[in-house]
Amino acid sequence: MGAPALAPAANAGADDLALRLDGVTVTFDTDHGLLTALQDISLSVRSGEFLTMLGPSGCGKSTLLRTVADLLPVSGGTVSVIGRPASEARRARQISFVFQDATLMPWLSVIDNIRLPLEVGRGNGAIIEAPVPAEELLAMVGLKGRERALPHELSGGMRQRVAIARALICHPKILLMDEPFGALDEIKRDQLNVELLRIWQETGTTILFVTHSIPEAVFLGQRVLMLAANPGRVREVVDIDLPYPRDLALRDQPEFIERAAHLRQVLETC
Repeated sequence: MGAPALAPAANAGADDLALRLDGVTVTFDTDHGLLTALQDISLSVRSGEFLTMLGPSGCGKSTLLRTVADLLPVSGGTVSVIGRPASEARRARQISFVFQDATLMPWLSVIDNIRLPLEVGRGNGAIIEAPVPAEELLAMVGLKGRERALPHELSGGMRQRVAIARALICHPKILLMDEPFGALDEIKRDQLNVELLRIWQETGTTILFVTHSIPEAVFLGQRVLMLAANPGRVREVVDIDLPYPRDLALRDQPEFIERAAHLRQVLETC
């Protein structure tokens, strides 16, 4: 599949939307009273878009992803995924999640870890057919030949590649990524940024990507959602009008530096 179209989400019709949040509020009961983690979040994300998310610690970035994934209930507002409630989209396997830790099963081989979502919840060990064979996904993430390796035999970057392949096995409409490269060294992180953009352009999957890195947010995203804290709320949505495909040399260009500087200024007010 080719790269997704780069039209702004604001120009997309309802049929082109992968995600719509209307007035989403999330609260928690704590020992100190009611805590509002997210307040009145409204956002539309078009199909095939790459949206990155930035904000200070505690602004609700991870909470927002978990709400989209139907892992946390909303206290107010609505979440629509591919035109249906998030709970229905989750049951239909239209949403996948990649966490900061790859969370691979240590006793399973790489290829069996990738196939694991096909077995979960099916009963009697029955396996559903994957839209894309696990072997093709393994090649897509650059690990062909490591099918029988165990997780402890892989580097941290390799384990995250396996986690990405596992998340794609059911061909989800939306891929949620919560600081997936945050624990890696800078060189590996940069390499995986390039690889992730290649995978995104090959699959056309809608991606929501949480990061604490301004350069990473600019390099990956078509737009950057900036969240402010206390409570978590939308501070600004910034268009990153830089062409794809992107390579690491882009980070030295004046237009990249200018956009990163703007995000830093916004982040300082969050």
